Amino acid sequence: MANEIWQELKKEAQEVIQQEPLLASYVYACVLNHDSLESALSFILATKLSDDVMPVVTVRELFDNALSESPEMVKNAACDIKAVFTRDPSICTYLPVILHLKGFQSIQVHRLANFLWKNDRAELARFIQSRNSEVFSVDIHPACVIGEGIMFDHATGIVIGETSVIEDNVSILQGVTLGGTGNEQGDRHPKIRSGVLISAGAKVLGNIEVGEGAKIGAGSVVLNDVAAHTTVVGVPARRVGKPGSDTPAETMQQNVLEDESASTK
Repeated sequence: MANEIWQELKKEAQEVIQQEPLLASYVYACVLNHDSLESALSFILATKLSDDVMPVVTVRELFDNALSESPEMVKNAACDIKAVFTRDPSICTYLPVILHLKGFQSIQVHRLANFLWKNDRAELARFIQSRNSEVFSVDIHPACVIGEGIMFDHATGIVIGETSVIEDNVSILQGVTLGGTGNEQGDRHPKIRSGVLISAGAKVLGNIEVGEGAKIGAGSVVLNDVAAHTTVVGVPARRVGKPGSDTPAETMQQNVLEDESASTK
């Protein structure tokens, strides 16, 4: 999939240059001067993440090394691009995803931080986490495990704790917290199973499980396990129905009233 997406990205980049010549140098630097998706990603992300203390060349070396040693990072990035393309109605090409969407970019930065964390470079991982938070307003602990096909829509204000697990094919909107309930130690953060949709502003707290294909309504505070293929909403969250799809992460349908009416038929 990564090579297929890369070929399409190059085609789209050429079309953008024809449509908007003022972007030519930018598009060349970010896409057309590279020979692979991983090369383009390392350039784009390093340019965004670098600062006066950590120059772009150094950050890019970190990305290049991680992407080379962990080919699954490239595969995951390709799946994330595809997820945004298929779920976000405002996106009709792949190119804006890698160039402009901070939700996608912040996930890839986290993948670097997680790589460093797993390779006993905790302080550097924390530095990357800090830069991710400063640049993209997304704060993900480096130890958090994130699968493939993940979409952070808008992304601003997402906070994800250390022992959180996000499985494949999950969509999370802005202002969501996957947090703890106090200063307890150990395994203390949520486990989000495949196909889940977590709507804007929801807070999921504690070592609880949100089951496969569940939906959490906007602004909800979830303190207990959520059964698979269940819609919950409210403060504290309660069951109101069943999602109209087995994978609400893909449909992005956030109107819980439709789920509630379906449950009463």
